[in-house]
Amino acid sequence: MSTSLIVLGATGLVGRTMLRVLEERQVPVGDLRLLAGESAALRTIEFRGRAIPVRPVAAEAFAGADLALFACKNPVAQRWAPVARAAGVTVVDASSAFRYDDAVPLVVPEVNGLLLADHPPLVANPNCSTIAIAAVLAPLARAAGLERVVVSTYQSVSGAGREALEELERGIRGGLDGPPPARRDGGPPFAFNVIPHIDRFEANGYSREEMKVVWETRKILGLPTLAITATAVRVPVRVGHTAAINVILDRAMDPDEARALWAATPGITVVDDPESGRYPTTLAAAGRDDVLVGRARRDVSHPRGLECFVASDNLRKGAATNAVQIVEALLAVPGGLRRAGPPPAGAAAGSR
Repeated sequence: MSTSLIVLGATGLVGRTMLRVLEERQVPVGDLRLLAGESAALRTIEFRGRAIPVRPVAAEAFAGADLALFACKNPVAQRWAPVARAAGVTVVDASSAFRYDDAVPLVVPEVNGLLLADHPPLVANPNCSTIAIAAVLAPLARAAGLERVVVSTYQSVSGAGREALEELERGIRGGLDGPPPARRDGGPPFAFNVIPHIDRFEANGYSREEMKVVWETRKILGLPTLAITATAVRVPVRVGHTAAINVILDRAMDPDEARALWAATPGITVVDDPESGRYPTTLAAAGRDDVLVGRARRDVSHPRGLECFVASDNLRKGAATNAVQIVEALLAVPGGLRRAGPPPAGAAAGSR
């Protein structure tokens, strides 16, 4: 049975990747509606050999649709998700607008996909780094329990959007013959640089990106009091996020046991033979849907500590693929899709 599906934000990096993933995974889409900003100029995007027009978002665009993938910024998601839900459309939102609302499930299908069994009308797609981190932590948590987690992420420039990628390219060209130029917004150049600043800084000194890892990992794993801290760094890479993860477990775990757990987990590929030069990298992860994990080793500073390194494609598993997997899971719910009713009165976006 084919589905009527909307992609809001279809012209952006994540939106275009969603369309590519929908094609690759042969999701049964019949009626496809592509939407962009309210002032968007009419254009077309090819999907399965057809030129689909991209139209400005409007309330009437949601009428009669089953599902909507949102690949847009928070204010757009906050404005149009209630409209979509009032029209009976189930929304899978890749922004951070609803991730911290207790009533909205935050889903990595391989970790907590059972939350989709009741067909929630609004599902939040997690942060691009958090998806990979939670995927790797979940098997460890189930097998040995987590006492503390320390994460450092190294995030590609595509995580900041298409304009940021253009800034990287401009900086690379300009930096070949001299100092790379500052970004147009006055920020430090992406090219030839490592920047410990992603999103705004919070009152506690952490960046919002770092706190996303903390908040979202706890929610996805169902561990609201998990001791976790993060540092988020922008690196001059086009596509692919990586993270160094240090965990203190409730019991000691040998790296071989950890590798076996990961190898048995859908969505994870173990790449771990450092002596042969095999370990996760951004280039190896780019274009793939699996999370790569390797460099598993005991923490020499703690008897129950374990270290590892992960890499994933932030546009695919970190955003588009995870969202499409949520759509697939919703379509597979026994009894088929249910019409999503309007949000409850007074419902808040819950964004932070």
